[in-house]
Amino acid sequence: MDFMNNLIQSSSSIVAMDGSVQEQLVLTRHWTGSTCTFTLINESQHDVQLKEVVLFEGNHGLREDTWQYGEGYQMLSQYEGAMGCMDDISYSDKDHYKLPALEGYQTMYNMTWLFSEDKYSVLGFSSCHRFNGALHFNKKQYKITLDLEGLTLEKQRRFVLEEFVCLEGHDRELLLQQFGECINRNHSPLGINQPTKLPTGWCSWYCYGPQINESIIQDNLDGILEHQLHLAYIQVDDGYQPKMGDWLEPNPAFGMDIKALCRRIREKGFEPGIWVAPFIAEETSKVFTEHPDWFIKDKHQQPLRSDKISFGGWRRGPWYMLDGTHPEARDYLRHVFRTMREDWGCYYFKLDANMWGAMPGGYYYDAKATRTEAYRLGMQACIEGAGEKSFILGCNAPMWPSLGVVHGMRVTSDITRDWDTISRLSRECFHRNWQHKTLWVNDPDCLVLENRQVHVVDAAGKVHKTLTELSKDELSYHRAYILASGGMVLNSDRIGDMHADSIRWLKKLLPPMGQAARFDDIGFTIGKIKRNHDTLVFLFNATNDMIEKSITCPKASCVLDFWREEVMCTKQRELAVKLPPHSARVLQIKTI
Repeated sequence: MDFMNNLIQSSSSIVAMDGSVQEQLVLTRHWTGSTCTFTLINESQHDVQLKEVVLFEGNHGLREDTWQYGEGYQMLSQYEGAMGCMDDISYSDKDHYKLPALEGYQTMYNMTWLFSEDKYSVLGFSSCHRFNGALHFNKKQYKITLDLEGLTLEKQRRFVLEEFVCLEGHDRELLLQQFGECINRNHSPLGINQPTKLPTGWCSWYCYGPQINESIIQDNLDGILEHQLHLAYIQVDDGYQPKMGDWLEPNPAFGMDIKALCRRIREKGFEPGIWVAPFIAEETSKVFTEHPDWFIKDKHQQPLRSDKISFGGWRRGPWYMLDGTHPEARDYLRHVFRTMREDWGCYYFKLDANMWGAMPGGYYYDAKATRTEAYRLGMQACIEGAGEKSFILGCNAPMWPSLGVVHGMRVTSDITRDWDTISRLSRECFHRNWQHKTLWVNDPDCLVLENRQVHVVDAAGKVHKTLTELSKDELSYHRAYILASGGMVLNSDRIGDMHADSIRWLKKLLPPMGQAARFDDIGFTIGKIKRNHDTLVFLFNATNDMIEKSITCPKASCVLDFWREEVMCTKQRELAVKLPPHSARVLQIKTI
């Protein structure tokens, strides 16, 4: 597999909004090693409104069983499978978010890797300043494009486009590391000069949802203190606000004033964290009713409802979407985050629904701005309001447009207490392990160590039985993949109800590992984290059958079970470990 040569020999084209191919526009491609830069020049005597530029197009010549992984535009979207027959790992950009896709192709965004005949190719955009990149593949052909969103390229003017990289070799982890370094040359990670201590904490969402109040937060604060858990942040999630968009307004149902609660959290020795969805507002919110001009418009210059172009929103939708190019909207964002920082004492912000700040299909206050530029302008206003010492976590975010504008990034879907979700989230997470502490701090979503009871009720309201959702083996798999992520650790159990073993497992996960596990196999069954004095080996069995895994140990070593700190063997070269279905083991190998 020599994809670089294929790209060099491929064709390109520029397409106008009316579908015509523009012969008088010139695309220059300049290769420096594995990196290609592009300039689009309008040499004609008239302005042209552009739809897209096809950077590379051709027959790829790959076998149909070539394995492929591709990123989605949105955080929740990822794809993998055989060439031309890929599956959605979680949500589909096309079906769920209604993003346009090229008929007859699998559309991915910004990066993909291919595996065939023991060789990998990593292809992707190493910048995302203005334009969004897509990679389209089927069993025979490929197209790599940039969406120009109907922008007008004036006569005798030029667009500098995004940078592209092609890396090939036998070590996927090394190639992904090199790809990350290429991205960092264009987008310095936010807070690169700040301390790298990873956030830990407790989150209200996965036990209480939006039905939170001051008493719930206080009860869990007391539980954390009682169990002496070293959790830094108390993340008050969705539910403290009266309406989506009115983040600073009081909510009578919440009880205590949020500012006073944040002060109490600090008095208890913790840091308050707050959930905010800066780019959305519901129709009856104060911010929308008073300032409809701040929001993205439809073709009639009326505020655009999210369900007209995409998924309408998971709660209190459909939403309206704040326009990051509007100066007053940016002032509002600065005001919200500055108030939370200066008046509430918050320096940790979970930003959710960020995708709706970069949704295709609307019209902006600045007609010359792309959706990536609009989103990044809005994010910059949030950063300015939050201040230099804050931590900003992106969630439900557009992935590449978020480069350099978040400290941390959720890299999986939402956790739920069922096996299908647990196993799927591990794949989502491990596909993005390479991003951890390179592009941002990875957030594998919350750790849940306690089953919650589910009452099965008939139409008359009678309880028939109570179910629990995760077995002990499945819970072991969950906590092992959180550890193997190397990322943030936020728990979302009812702390006062946690069993002694769960408390012990949580303490073993603190502080976070910091390093993400490296996997040699595309199935993510054996991962390793090498530390100064030992190596952690992760063994995962997501199948429905008992399996056995063998590992080779150094001549003079001691192998311990990481969780129980029990010696399994000493000075044994080969160790066979049996793994029940839906389970994981973490081995700690120490040199004697």
